[in-house]
Amino acid sequence: MSATENRASTRHLVDPAAAPALDVFPPFTFTLETLPAIRERTTTPVPGAPAPAELFPGVTLTEHRVPGEDGDPDVRVLRYSPAGRAATAPALVWIHGGGFIIGTAEQEDLTCRRIATETGAVIVSVDYRLAPETPAPGSVHDCYAALRWLHEQADALGVDSSRIAVGGNSAGGGLAACLAILARDRAEFPVSFQLLIYPMLDDRTVTTEQPNPYTGEFIWTPESNRFGWTSLLGREPGGEKVSPYASAARVETVTGLPPAYLSVGALDLFLDEDIAYAGRLLRAGVPTELHVYPGGYHGFNMVPDAWMTKAYFRDFIGALGRHFNR
Repeated sequence: MSATENRASTRHLVDPAAAPALDVFPPFTFTLETLPAIRERTTTPVPGAPAPAELFPGVTLTEHRVPGEDGDPDVRVLRYSPAGRAATAPALVWIHGGGFIIGTAEQEDLTCRRIATETGAVIVSVDYRLAPETPAPGSVHDCYAALRWLHEQADALGVDSSRIAVGGNSAGGGLAACLAILARDRAEFPVSFQLLIYPMLDDRTVTTEQPNPYTGEFIWTPESNRFGWTSLLGREPGGEKVSPYASAARVETVTGLPPAYLSVGALDLFLDEDIAYAGRLLRAGVPTELHVYPGGYHGFNMVPDAWMTKAYFRDFIGALGRHFNR
């Protein structure tokens, strides 16, 4: 019996406004054999969904190939520039989710256009290499290459290099946290803020002996988590000597990291690791804002009219805007 099957259902704790999506969201069983089909399925556009460019028309999208780290291939990024932005605008390196194993920069088109429109920031969305084909540290190196390019091209892109943030959701939030750590340690290019949306931070969650009985039933399960981390690390998660550039929660000290925003649903598998990481940041004197949404499962924001989704966008875009305009 799997870890998920061994638990009592938490369906009664799901917020009613977000519950209907669980009946239509496709359950995934990740294996090396099923992964190609899942990737194709998750990149297929939803029939009848409005085009993001129609919802947020005042944003210009440009594709770039930026130099990779030494010996790595060039990295594809999508740059979103809002109309009417300031001559020198803030910027955000945005990293998509997908458990390190699925997803593309295009899947974040709507979110990137919305952030650009509502904050006036330039968004650079990274199409990083996926695991298991590219294990760690390939994905975070791709993200660092995007950060480097944004800093080096700041004048040409009309970007204020003192206001370059990093952010992402799920695995993208975990990579954003790793990127902030890597940037601190290398001390080449500053990161002004880290926006961590239900981030995937700690491979040791896979091996927790007494897991939270109220998290991880929906969307991203313990089984999915094990496959994702194993794919990224190239070995069983939870062991010794895992790099903080792969699993951010492994970092020895969070001192000196940029201000942070974290949000997570109360039923999300990542709840405990996200709260723990926020606590570490706070105890190290890092300005940190934490939101926990009751009744929220992993990815609850896919229900556009739910109160939680409206609060989710209001909260994280508001926090990012306050940072940019401080």
